Amino acid sequence: MTDKEAKPAEQTPNPGEAAKTSYKINMTLTRKGRNRLIWLGLVIGAVSGLTAVAYRLALQGLERLRAQVIPGLDDPWSIFFYFAVLLILGLIVCLLVKSEPLIKGSGIPQVEGQLQGYFNPRWLRVLLKKFAGGCLCILGGLSLGREGPSIQLGALAAQGLTEKLNLSRTDQRYLLTCGACAGLAAAFNAPLAGLMFGLEEIQKNFSSRAIFPALIASVTADVVSKLFFGTGASLCIALPTDALPLQFYWLYLLLGPLMGLFGAFYNKVLFGLQKAYRLGPWPEWLQPMLPFVLAGVLALFLPEVLGGGHELITGMAAESFTLRMLLILLVGKFAFSMLSFCSGAPGGIFFPLLVLGGLVGTIFGYAAVALGLPQEMALRFMLLGMAGMFAAVVRAPLTGIILVLEMSASLTQLIGLALVAGLSWLTADLLGARPVYEQMLDNLTASLPKDAPAGKKEEQSIIEITLPYKSALVGKRVRDIPWPGQVLVVSIIRGNKQIMPKGDTVMESGDVLAVACYAGEEMLIRSAIDDITNWANFREGKL
Repeated sequence: MTDKEAKPAEQTPNPGEAAKTSYKINMTLTRKGRNRLIWLGLVIGAVSGLTAVAYRLALQGLERLRAQVIPGLDDPWSIFFYFAVLLILGLIVCLLVKSEPLIKGSGIPQVEGQLQGYFNPRWLRVLLKKFAGGCLCILGGLSLGREGPSIQLGALAAQGLTEKLNLSRTDQRYLLTCGACAGLAAAFNAPLAGLMFGLEEIQKNFSSRAIFPALIASVTADVVSKLFFGTGASLCIALPTDALPLQFYWLYLLLGPLMGLFGAFYNKVLFGLQKAYRLGPWPEWLQPMLPFVLAGVLALFLPEVLGGGHELITGMAAESFTLRMLLILLVGKFAFSMLSFCSGAPGGIFFPLLVLGGLVGTIFGYAAVALGLPQEMALRFMLLGMAGMFAAVVRAPLTGIILVLEMSASLTQLIGLALVAGLSWLTADLLGARPVYEQMLDNLTASLPKDAPAGKKEEQSIIEITLPYKSALVGKRVRDIPWPGQVLVVSIIRGNKQIMPKGDTVMESGDVLAVACYAGEEMLIRSAIDDITNWANFREGKL
């Protein structure tokens, strides 16, 4: 940041507006305000959890219905009727997408964009159409997951509640994160993964004020989910429980980079195909028709690749497929998942990419048997492939590790999961692959006016910045920092104390700075402050 861009510390976004919203700001930062967020997190967890559970129940019923219909496609008339139904379903989905573009795709980039100020959806309208569109896509057999939509549905349910309560922008952001966490927790019976994903990917900030409400929401949603689906793991599969012998640990060092390469390739193909869809001759709102037609063809020749892929996982665990069949399924599932998601149909890539990772891991395990690995150990690489794929594509390795552990209830895999996910993440990073949801958000906002996030400038928000040990801000006075844009440091949390800062207040390591800014400039300001606090900048005398 240049000196010309620097602003004095005492400058406020708007003194008049700051005075009007000071009560909400103070409530957010006080102990009473934090406790209120925790109680609201409990309510959000129940409401968003029930929403995600209803969606999960609907999809399971529709999956069973499709599975019962496909074996009966044994004569021309039944096939004709099946394709006619698919065309009708596809047309309805196209009309839903045309009427509400925010239901397209996964839903996770939309939630991230909403937190950053790009979108302000009409929550009930989007929720109902996303729910209906996702159900129709699964009924048609599209290779899409329920988890991304569950996250969006959970956040939308939370938005509806926060709007009724007329909460501040800051409280709304925290509670939308709670709703997203609850949606994932209910979709997978994985509360810790829901919490980690919300903080690592959605919130992108491990704020102490965000952690506890999100944890309460995730656990509450998980309890709600267990009331309907039982207490077992979401993947009821039998895997080897013995630890991998030390002499085979070198296989982890091979699988990790392999998954990183495959994940980088996945992202490249995904965004290349999305671009091809946009450049195609057909109207954008008609694009979901193609995967519905292909679903009919695949129902006749390769029905295993239809839907999210839960049956594929259980089939691999039961060793129902030969190596040749696994390779066919990998190619078919990869291609159909790409075509399904890039069409803009309502549904996610979350579980399909885990299935692809599981296929690669299983194939790797079978190949390792030829190198001396005991046959009974081959299947453990399925879960390792899932975590590695998630780490490479989403670039959230902690979430991937925790998610696979909770889904499989297999703690013996922890070391392998950590090694494979870490190496996969590193390989994808070295290859320059961008996180998939970050790239999707950029694509979503590319057509918006450049000043779109600033469209709600009259609203204020609070962002929190924690000063690490080697932060360049440590030991500096508030007034000496070239704060970016128009911001105001409204509070410093130091241990259990709350300090109202002045220009000569000296900042210490571990301080949590509460910074007021315009709602639409949160991410820009957070990025600029991160640059200021970078230790390398301090050593080079840039501050």
